[in-house]
Amino acid sequence: MKILIIGSKGFIGSHALLHFKSIGHVVYGCDVMVDYNEQHYFQVDATNSNFDEIFESVKFDVCLNCSGAASVPDSFVHPYRDFSLNVQNVYCLLEAIRKHNSQCKFVNLSSAAVYGNPPVLPIAEPMPAKPLSPYGLHKYYAEQVCQEFYLHFGVPTCSLRIFSAYGPGLKKQLFWDWFQKLKQSTHLTLFGTGRESRDFIFIEDIMCALNCVITNAPFQADLINVGNGKEIFIEEAIEIFRNESGVDFTFSFSNEVRKGDPINWKADNSILIALKYQQQISFSEGIKRYVKWVKGEK
Repeated sequence: MKILIIGSKGFIGSHALLHFKSIGHVVYGCDVMVDYNEQHYFQVDATNSNFDEIFESVKFDVCLNCSGAASVPDSFVHPYRDFSLNVQNVYCLLEAIRKHNSQCKFVNLSSAAVYGNPPVLPIAEPMPAKPLSPYGLHKYYAEQVCQEFYLHFGVPTCSLRIFSAYGPGLKKQLFWDWFQKLKQSTHLTLFGTGRESRDFIFIEDIMCALNCVITNAPFQADLINVGNGKEIFIEEAIEIFRNESGVDFTFSFSNEVRKGDPINWKADNSILIALKYQQQISFSEGIKRYVKWVKGEK
């Protein structure tokens, strides 16, 4: 297959580029950064992305959208920027596909942030969206754009609601922040109470999920949870992190909840499992691999 990865310089996008190449697909990258070495690469303007030329020049089987803003706190500070990158950009992509490559499967990376604080766990896809941040709301809007292009123009789309992704290459969020703070202090003060929970999924398992979706999903504006169906409390996660880091530190919780952060998450991933997904990397093994990588970073 010919696969185009939008946002190929980002965390998930860069892993996807290497992954799909390694299993024999012809893979093209696309991002705002200059790249003189990649054979198949499109550079786009960060402020005015135009994808017409890309889809006119190559007929792709799959377009994987890994681009966009990915910070809940920043979406409160720069909401229009978040909207432009997470909604407007998706519309521009799909419009180019509609005009030039209408049979191309479009995989949109959404987020579990669309759910906000769910009334029950696990969280199934039909559960009403109640985002707590502009970021979550914009991800929900993008899903509706995907639905529009499928229902009215026949473009095959699906949106993947990714839960708490982590792994080598991720230089932000929980584990990266913890490791950076440990360079300054042997005591960590963490947000919340420790009883907050997340459904963590390692980057290699996200690649497995992408394979399953591209191969087996119907692409009828599907909504698919990408998680492992396992609730891990933050107090448990920090203990595992401490054991695997080899750093002797203490920690406490501030009882302060950050604006936009949900309390408890656990995915109902039965749709993903029906597409033949199986978790490969346990949380403790994933943390071990992340710590090994992060210790090598300068």
